[in-house]
Amino acid sequence: MNFFSSYLKKLSSEVYNIDIKNLEKLGKKILEVKKKNKKILIFGNGGSIAIASHVAVDYAKNLGISISSYTDPSLLTCFSNDYKFENYIKKIIELYARKGDVIILISSSGKSKNMINAIKYAKSKKMFTATFTGFEKNNFLNKHGNISFWINSRNYNIIENTHQIWLLTLCDYLAKKKF
Repeated sequence: MNFFSSYLKKLSSEVYNIDIKNLEKLGKKILEVKKKNKKILIFGNGGSIAIASHVAVDYAKNLGISISSYTDPSLLTCFSNDYKFENYIKKIIELYARKGDVIILISSSGKSKNMINAIKYAKSKKMFTATFTGFEKNNFLNKHGNISFWINSRNYNIIENTHQIWLLTLCDYLAKKKF
């Protein structure tokens, strides 16, 4: 089998390897956010921050949900400088999240210090968290999210593409519900 066939077979396998019930639960939580006029804060590192940004735009546009990915360079550099990189997401959550809001964390490894500090803070404030990870199944984020989605891969692009497909599929599903 050539590279492309093998790669696409692995990607397809991971896309289909999702707990549909958990995806539906996250969908219900997102509808609850809309109904209660709350918001979603979504974060990622590297390629995952681009996914967070894309998801935020589509959820806002197609679902009318208040959602932000906090990707402004001045915000990121200011908070990383003033609070250290490992605390900048935690600080954003501290300043912008309120009771009833949902936090979505996208991290290929599930072990990034900034994500770990963010989920610890969110959980201490009893915020609902959804995590999207890969690599090791027992990574910190996967073990501590209210709902966690894990991909059995060590390839960043397989992981990130799958996360994006899952999150955007959920957007299309919710849009078709015509809530």
